[in-house]
Amino acid sequence: MEKRREFPMTPGTNVPLLQVAHLSMNFPLYGGILRRQTGRVHAVEDVSLTVAAGKTLGLVGESGCGKTTVGRCITRLYKPTAGEVIFEGVDLLKADPRHLRRCRRDLQMIFQDPFESLNARQTVEEILMEPFAIHRVGSPKERRDRVRELLSQVGLSPDAALRYPHEFSGGQRQRIGIARAIALRPKLIICDEPVSALDVSIQSQILNLLVSLQDAMGLGFLFIAHDLAVVNHVSDVIAVMYLGRIVEMADAQTLYAHPLHPYTQALIAAIPEPSPKKPSGRFAVLPGEVPSPIHPPDGCHFHQRCSRAKARCREESPPLVTVTENKNSPHQVACFFI
Repeated sequence: MEKRREFPMTPGTNVPLLQVAHLSMNFPLYGGILRRQTGRVHAVEDVSLTVAAGKTLGLVGESGCGKTTVGRCITRLYKPTAGEVIFEGVDLLKADPRHLRRCRRDLQMIFQDPFESLNARQTVEEILMEPFAIHRVGSPKERRDRVRELLSQVGLSPDAALRYPHEFSGGQRQRIGIARAIALRPKLIICDEPVSALDVSIQSQILNLLVSLQDAMGLGFLFIAHDLAVVNHVSDVIAVMYLGRIVEMADAQTLYAHPLHPYTQALIAAIPEPSPKKPSGRFAVLPGEVPSPIHPPDGCHFHQRCSRAKARCREESPPLVTVTENKNSPHQVACFFI
C-alpha cells in the first residue's frame, strides 16, 4: 500500500481543517496555425500549507505570484497539475462530483471584485437564495427569511433584498458577497483580495466584519492579499509567496517583527509610514522586476534581485525549512543564507 505523504503543519496550528501538499499549477500556452503547445506558465510550484479551524492563514505576495491561483485550485475552479488538497479528510482533487458538491457547502470563496462576482440581472434576494436552491436547503419561505438574516448579519438593511447590485456602493456589494459566502454556514472561506478594490476607509469596515464573523461562526480563513499590513491585521499565520513558491512562513507577529527572507523584508519596507519624518524602511528597495513565470530562473527564483545571492542560488532551489522552533510558531524560510 502506498504510504500517505506527511502534511507540513502551518505554524501555530493543531487542528488541520485544510491540508495542501506539494500543489503545482501550470497553464499551457498555445501558438501557431495548428495551435500547438509552445510553453507553460509556471503559476504555482510545490506549495504546501495548512489552515486550522477558526484560524486565519494570510497568503501575501506581489501581483502575479500565484496567490489567487492557489485559492482557485483549492476550490477546484482550476484543476491543479500536481499535489493534494485535503479538506476534512476528503481529497478534493480526487473527489467525484457528488462528494465535491457536498464539500462545497463547507468551502466557500469571496472574490476580489464585488461587482463582477455578483449577477447584475438578479436581485440581492435571488443572489443570496441561489446557494440554498443549489444545495436544496429549506423551503422558499425559509430561504427568504434566511436572506434577510444574512443581510442583517453583514450590516445591511433587510430591504436591500429587493434591489440590484448596481444600486450599492463597492463596500455594500462586498458585504453582499460575504453574505453569500456565509449563507450555508461554511467552515472555511477563501478570501481572494476582498478589500483591495475598496477605499481605505471601507477596507477597515470589511476587515472588522470578517473578524467578527470568524469569532461568531468559528470560520477558518485563507486570506489572500498583496498588502502585508492588511494581512498582518487579520492573520494568525502568514505565508509569503514569490513567483509561485512560498519563501517564508511564521506567525504574524514574528514575521512582521523579525522577517528573515530578503523578499519579506522588502515587502515590509514598502509599507507606508504614518509619519513623514520617520525613516521609510529598514531594508533596501528591491532592484529589477519580477521574472516571467513562463521562463522562471533556475535555482532560487529570487536570486536575480537578492543582495545575498551566490553561485549556489543560481543552481539550487532552497527548500522551506524551520529555522526557529517553538511550540506556538516555528519560523520557516526558503533561503540558504539565513
